[in-house]
Amino acid sequence: MGRIILRLDRVMADRKMSLNELSERVGVANVNLSKLKNGHISAIRFSTLTAICEALHCQPGDILEYAPDGDEAEKE
Repeated sequence: MGRIILRLDRVMADRKMSLNELSERVGVANVNLSKLKNGHISAIRFSTLTAICEALHCQPGDILEYAPDGDEAEKE
């Protein structure tokens, strides 16, 4: 089974937006966005993802990336 890689830090850097600013715009606690940014989560609500995309003017695919395991990559 592959895995999802979070690229929130990259998108935030591209937009020159701090975690505090994103937290204020999205309405999510700074600590929760920090966990998301560092990949220490196992789920995200669509409403949170929508708010992040609106604040950063991006698509979900800019933040989330699928990486197949070695076995899956060889099958393709």
